[in-house]
Amino acid sequence: MEVFIELLRTGLVYAVEISSTLLELFGVAILLYTGIKAFLGWLRKDEECGLSLAESIAMALEFLLAAEVMHTVLADEVADLIILGALVVLRAIMTVEIHWEMKEEKKNHE
Repeated sequence: MEVFIELLRTGLVYAVEISSTLLELFGVAILLYTGIKAFLGWLRKDEECGLSLAESIAMALEFLLAAEVMHTVLADEVADLIILGALVVLRAIMTVEIHWEMKEEKKNHE
């Protein structure tokens, strides 16, 4: 029975690591793509590029936040949970701030 539980635990670790890494890659890909797109828009003097970039940053942060939440499954010690909790709180604050900026930017465009 112990061997089976250890096998399940190992499978869980691999599944969480692969899933969280994929989520992080998605977030980075979104940031890279939209960063380049926003830079090109800025060069063309497109006024909407800032709002588009902010929306994309918010989406990328949600992917990164989801990856951090998945990491909590593997946390064995309180110190790990504190670090992960701090990362989640920081990313959540950044997301709220970006949403607030987007709302203000939309008001300015109208």
